[in-house]
Amino acid sequence: EFQKCFTYMIKDTVPDLKNIKNLNRTSSVCSDPAFPNFGRTEVIDNTRNPDFVRKFVLDFFFEEKQNLRFDVYNVDSRSCNISKYDFLGQTFCTLGEIIGSTGGRVGIPGKKCGVIILTAEELSNCRDIATMQLCANKLDKKDFFGKSDPFLVFYRSNEDGTFTICHKTEVIKNTLNPVWQPFTIPVRALCNGDYDRTVKVDVYDWDRDGSHDFIGEFTTSYRELSRGQNQFNVYEVLNPKKKGKKKKYINSGTVSIFATCFDIFWTLCSNPSQPTSLHYMSPYQMNAYAMALKAVGEIIQDYDSDKLFPAYGFGAKLPPDGKISHAFPLNGDSENPNCVGIEGVLESYFQSLRTVQLYGPTNFAPVINKVANCAAEITDGSQYFVLLMITDGVISDMVQTKEAVVNASSLPLSIIIVGVGPAEFDAMEELDGDDVRVSSRGRLAERDIVQFVPFRDYIDRSGNQVLSMARLAKDVLAEIPDQLLSFMKSRGIEPRPAMSTPPMPELHPHM
Repeated sequence: EFQKCFTYMIKDTVPDLKNIKNLNRTSSVCSDPAFPNFGRTEVIDNTRNPDFVRKFVLDFFFEEKQNLRFDVYNVDSRSCNISKYDFLGQTFCTLGEIIGSTGGRVGIPGKKCGVIILTAEELSNCRDIATMQLCANKLDKKDFFGKSDPFLVFYRSNEDGTFTICHKTEVIKNTLNPVWQPFTIPVRALCNGDYDRTVKVDVYDWDRDGSHDFIGEFTTSYRELSRGQNQFNVYEVLNPKKKGKKKKYINSGTVSIFATCFDIFWTLCSNPSQPTSLHYMSPYQMNAYAMALKAVGEIIQDYDSDKLFPAYGFGAKLPPDGKISHAFPLNGDSENPNCVGIEGVLESYFQSLRTVQLYGPTNFAPVINKVANCAAEITDGSQYFVLLMITDGVISDMVQTKEAVVNASSLPLSIIIVGVGPAEFDAMEELDGDDVRVSSRGRLAERDIVQFVPFRDYIDRSGNQVLSMARLAKDVLAEIPDQLLSFMKSRGIEPRPAMSTPPMPELHPHM
């Protein structure tokens, strides 16, 4: 089994279509069971030759025929409903065709609708994360009535000598001396773990009509970038055309490293005894997992009468034989996974870190199905279940998880997913049905039962953990009352008559 990372470019898409505003390429977005929805690229404004940044990771099986379908849309509205978009065309291929092509690069023509160019590369095991901030000085003036609106485009070099886009900065308006915001990028996206592989950076002046003006370019490597701010990390921005025409041409400005931070990103295979792990058990402060558990659990436990919480881990090798499990009791007792109070959940969590080996992939469906089975046993309105899932990994079983969510949407169950760490959690948004209801095999979820948030959005900049936890809990729990009421109404369950000591439906949190 190999994981392959794909980037997509569409060249000369629909050359006969006029006044195209935006393009959005998506892989099998329609409710066709033969082609379950895998993901969408970002939207690129006002162009027929988009170069998409977003990448998709797929598991490649040599012995299987893995069919792919690519649909191309023109996006005219802010709606998340793809039926509102203009369908431009589609094409088909297999994963093997892409991987078996020269350099892992293949162009697939549509029917008079342009060409999709796909590139593939086997992912390295590198988990480093780079955070960088760049600035420029004395860039060329490109705007007639102003200065320039510069932005940077990063490309990694491929084995066949071509380049693949991997990051774009934001646009800084009307300046020749921009300072871009810091950005974080996985090192394997930048160079696939090869520290000396060439990284090319283009500098452009943004134009509203999409015909961005080329200012210049420079090359570097991850090894050079990792040296941080110093005299050697100042790069001349060169424009080959201007250099060929003007004898006195020196450069079109300079770009330098303003600030850097390079960290090892530990996945579910990380060692929790190391300070770089998101599971690190520091004697001085709680890790992100513990903070999320405590923040949400301490509020929701007030609605549970016995304060007994089943708690499960997912993604680990269990002793004694190293069997991989995606739904194991944190307390080690498969007959009785209950923990006493949130403190008991935290104690079991820390104890499990000492006994199991964390291991990928990140599968959600087994835990969701386990809790859904419990919820299915009690649907009379006397109990309501809340599943809290905390993860630092991008979901690996999206198709199965969507099916599990759709099946669970008719049950007395809500699901809270908290993403911790620097991973890209874009795919998780598909599970949060605020804008578009989750679907699977042509079936829509009966209710919106999932709330997803990345914890990093709630972390207090001053390091105040109490404030961070309060912000998180307030946001993720806000939808629970409406979700509970929506279930009761869908089943025609009315509140019991008022009594002197009225019983309330018990919330049963699962961790």
